[in-house]
Amino acid sequence: MKNINIRKITSGDAKTLAYIQTESWKAAFKNIIPDDLLTKCTELSRAEKMYERDLENNLGNGCILEINGSPHCIAYWDATRESDMPGYAELICIHSLPDGWRRGYGSMMMERVLGDIKDAGFGKVMLWVFEDNARAIGFYRKHGFLANGKRKEALGAVEIMYEKEL
Repeated sequence: MKNINIRKITSGDAKTLAYIQTESWKAAFKNIIPDDLLTKCTELSRAEKMYERDLENNLGNGCILEINGSPHCIAYWDATRESDMPGYAELICIHSLPDGWRRGYGSMMMERVLGDIKDAGFGKVMLWVFEDNARAIGFYRKHGFLANGKRKEALGAVEIMYEKEL
């Protein structure tokens, strides 16, 4: 039996956060983001520095899901960065190592994060997802997120916004 633990991030987690994010991006976005941009965005040291800055400045709220003590899934959220959506939280990222996809770990993390967002006083949550990321879109829809029609260009691709009431 697997021991699953979801914990809040701590100041020493930058390397873990960066590793899970970059490994997830390499697998999930290889046919979505142009190769040169994907290579740049998945440089481990670059991602680690970003998370070190976020942790040092106490930006956002993050969790790590561990399986038998080994980190597998991360999620990050905060108040939305969208100026026209006051009162919304934003799910900034949710990433799992590819070897554990479709085993329920992402759903466990999503339930935890949505609970944390609601406990923080938010009634709505939004996120951006690449329109060509059918696997992620199916995951978000399964958890009650619906497209709201907003679109933007990002990293050589198009993202669409999904949202959900809590």
